[in-house]
Amino acid sequence: MTGTISRGRGLLATMTLIVVCSGVVQGYLTPLLPVVGRHIGLSGVGQNNLYLLSQLAFAVLTPLLSRWGDIHGHRRLLRVAVAMVAAGSLLIAVRPTTATLAVGMTLQGAVVGFFPLLAGILRSRAPERGRTGMSVLVGALLLSIGVGGLAAGSLSEEHASAGLWTAVPFALLALAAALALPDSTTRRAGRFNTAAATLLTVGLGALVLVLAQGGTWGWSSAPTLATVAVAVVALVLWVRVEQHSAHPLVDVRLLRNARLAVISAHTFCAAFGTIGFLGANAVFLGAHRDGNGYGQGLGSQDIALISLAMVVAGCAGSTATPRLARLIGDRATLATGGGVGTAGFTSLVFFHASLPQYLAGALVVGVATGMFEAVTRTLSVEVVDDAETALSVGINELALSLGAAIGAAVIGALFAAHPAAGGGIAPAGYLWAWAACAAVALAGAVIGLLFKGGAAPATASTPTLMTTSGEAA
Repeated sequence: MTGTISRGRGLLATMTLIVVCSGVVQGYLTPLLPVVGRHIGLSGVGQNNLYLLSQLAFAVLTPLLSRWGDIHGHRRLLRVAVAMVAAGSLLIAVRPTTATLAVGMTLQGAVVGFFPLLAGILRSRAPERGRTGMSVLVGALLLSIGVGGLAAGSLSEEHASAGLWTAVPFALLALAAALALPDSTTRRAGRFNTAAATLLTVGLGALVLVLAQGGTWGWSSAPTLATVAVAVVALVLWVRVEQHSAHPLVDVRLLRNARLAVISAHTFCAAFGTIGFLGANAVFLGAHRDGNGYGQGLGSQDIALISLAMVVAGCAGSTATPRLARLIGDRATLATGGGVGTAGFTSLVFFHASLPQYLAGALVVGVATGMFEAVTRTLSVEVVDDAETALSVGINELALSLGAAIGAAVIGALFAAHPAAGGGIAPAGYLWAWAACAAVALAGAVIGLLFKGGAAPATASTPTLMTTSGEAA
């Protein structure tokens, strides 16, 4: 069977099935969280913490799956990743509880490996279709994120948990497609750096935990200070291990390239708000004004429609970005994207009383999402030598996952610090969250002004490549 799809349209069509599963998984739970949360007794803070957990899984699994793919084969790890997603989706659908949602969403975090591993297969099996193929796959991903949310929202209108089955058939189709794909012809090389993987996982877990729980524990309490110490020590040791390793998990030495460092910092700031805010967006839209003093009281289907509208706005921003870069230059485009994000979140701070007001700000945030994803993924390829392309994109993807996870954690901490009298989140919690996202987006705009154009540097190639590519959150 694999011989019939080893090249051409059959290969691309099979990959598209897998990418559609990725999009559905990333999009279907967000509009369901308010309804399912009420069904299982989960508060707004708890709903945001579940979203935070999924973003943490993205951050940890991004380098792990990519590196394992380089060592053990892209097809093998793709099958493992799809199987993890299928198992997580089925677990959530069969028995929706707080615990199963947490475990299932963690397993679903393996979607972050789909694009890197598919890119490795596409690059080696059909290099002539590389640029066109990736464009098709990205388009399918973005559209399926919105459509997946809409389908889940429609199903949940009949029963709160019915929408949780949305991802199951797509995951099973993706698993069949992964079994049919050929393997990449890229030479397998290197060893897995267990020490680096352990330190990165512990460091990120401790960092996100303290950001999410520091307000509850008390910022000067012993548990908070101890967790901060664990995070700092683990991440510092991780950087040192990576710098001295012949087989790095993430080659942080590439950040000596000033342009890549600027791009990655901008990506972190942009993802902090635009992606970190998505869980909070659903909670706000689903909250009933009578009981909470804020929100729009929307059902899952209406929330899914707004999420789809934000995805469409993101597609528009992504499509317009290359032309904008030709007109005003890469540095100005980076700064403009940060400025658009700042404008969107600032609008939410001042104008959120009615749905049209809120939607206007949310759509601007959607445009900013598409802009930063398009420009940073393009530039992260162009600012390094050809031999370092995959490593460079991998660092940028890690910055995106970290920004989203830390953004969700900060938003969750601000929510927890402003509880409503009768439960839920007080309006001040949202005002502070939107203001924080606006401030970090503004920092991203300023960082973008530090970018300097020019030809890609002719740096020495490194012995280990982490095959990764753009993955939308």
